[in-house]
Parts: sequence; structure tokens; C-alpha cells
Amino acid sequence: MTKKPKIAFTLRDARLEDFEEIYSIFCHVLEEGKTYSYTLEEMTPERSLAYWISAPGTHCIIADVKGKVAGVAAVRPNRTGRAGHVANASFMVHHGYRKQGIAKALGKKALNLAKKEGYKAMQFNFVVSANQPAVELWMDLGFKVVGTLPKGFKHATKGKVDVYIMHRFL
Repeated sequence: MTKKPKIAFTLRDARLEDFEEIYSIFCHVLEEGKTYSYTLEEMTPERSLAYWISAPGTHCIIADVKGKVAGVAAVRPNRTGRAGHVANASFMVHHGYRKQGIAKALGKKALNLAKKEGYKAMQFNFVVSANQPAVELWMDLGFKVVGTLPKGFKHATKGKVDVYIMHRFL
């Protein structure tokens, strides 16, 4: 098996003009049906814009490859009020740029950003257990599985699979 050569990318804050590419990646990921519970019908462009960029407290970062969005991360409060000290984050990598180190770089950047913003921990509420690359990446970055939702996700090819809640202190 031939390994893909690593590509050069930079991480930067997302701009509104990046949204069309972000939305295209999001639609592809949702169509894959392997990692996000959302459906295309419910995640309209308006809802997706809020989810990735414009919701209060959301900070969106992209991986830029020669002016193209190759990956995206959004850091936000996991909950408000007395739980507002815990961050949450969402990640996607364009299918043509996977296995290039983009997810790991976005993960590290998100953790650093959350710490800088004063969060004390980060929690992922919905990590599909069958998404082994993501589970391994988050464990490599210090996350632990703190809960399991048995058969909580209808995977497009594997049927009902478990979902993990993952957490780490910053």
C-alpha cells in the first residue's frame, strides 16, 4: 500500500467567505452517514452556518491548502451557565485530504484555543465508536471515554453502533 505524501496546510480563523466550502464538506460527511447524527434535511445552510461559524461563543478554524478548505474545527461552550467552563468542539476533514495530519493539527489547535479562552476541560458528546481513526486520535490527544451510549448511532454501513462521550482536562 502506497502512503500519501503529507501536504502543506496552514491553520487560520474561518471567514464568512469560507462557508460555502465548509458546507460542501459538511454535506459530504452527512451523506457518508458514518460520523454525524445530523441529516442533510435538518442541517440547512442557515443552521449549518450557525453550527460552524456564527453561533454565540463559536470559534471556527480551518485548514487551508492553497486557498481551499481542507478541514474545519469549531470550538464552543459545551453548555452554558454553571457548566460554561467546559468546551466542546466539532471537526471535519475533506475526504480528499484525510490521513494528512489535518485532524491532529486541528485537534491540537482547538485544545490550545479552548485553554486560551479560559475553558478548563473539553468534552465530546458524540464520538461514533466505529470511527476508529477519530477515537484513536482523541485518545492520543489525552481524551478518555467517560461514557458509552449503547447502539446510539445508525451507521450507514455497520448498523447500530455505540457512541462515546470523551473528555479531557486542559
